[in-house]
Amino acid sequence: MRSRKPEARSQKTGIRPPASGSRPLLILISAPSGGGKTTLSQQLLAARPDMTRAITCTTRPPRPGEKNGVDYHFFEPAEFQKHIQTGDFIEHATVFGRSYGTLRSEVLDKLRAGLDVLLNVDIQGAAAIRERAQGEPDLKRALVTVFLTPSSVAVLAERLSKRNTDAPEEIQKRLAFARQEIAEWKHFDYLLISSTVSEDLRHMLAIVEAEKMRTVRARLPEF
Repeated sequence: MRSRKPEARSQKTGIRPPASGSRPLLILISAPSGGGKTTLSQQLLAARPDMTRAITCTTRPPRPGEKNGVDYHFFEPAEFQKHIQTGDFIEHATVFGRSYGTLRSEVLDKLRAGLDVLLNVDIQGAAAIRERAQGEPDLKRALVTVFLTPSSVAVLAERLSKRNTDAPEEIQKRLAFARQEIAEWKHFDYLLISSTVSEDLRHMLAIVEAEKMRTVRARLPEF
């Protein structure tokens, strides 16, 4: 989810600030494992040049070709823990011994620069961000949450099987957990039932355009 440097582009992000007068959005996409949120996020970023992703922090080592500050912010465990203690993350989690998190400054700096920001997080991360936004007006005003899910558990099972990355028993564990995650859909602003890649993108773009026109974010031009 990531050049020519045309004039007026931000040197930090390489993305042109939006020309419209609306306030920027913080788009959060979440889905059960195998639900397609990574693909949708990649498609959305390609379709919206005025949108940038929030770069995740992690304690895992860089993989070949990955760059610090571009693919991830790579932290030592002690540094990551320090950020947790000082409340710098709007969400964080530890998965298989590696920690991941999103810095508050990473999101707010880009929003204040006029850029729409995309977050691709799991269900627990989404809940943490919603809770954090309740106490932070800038986050609350910008936040738009979208829950993406396949049309049925059978479709999700098929997608997980096609990835060829998990044994059958692991897929069954993921499906059981997915049922619990899907039950959280009602806490999101939008429910997007996944179909094709192009249709998912079309619906996602419609959500972005509609949110841009909400009166809480729109600015009336001078007459």
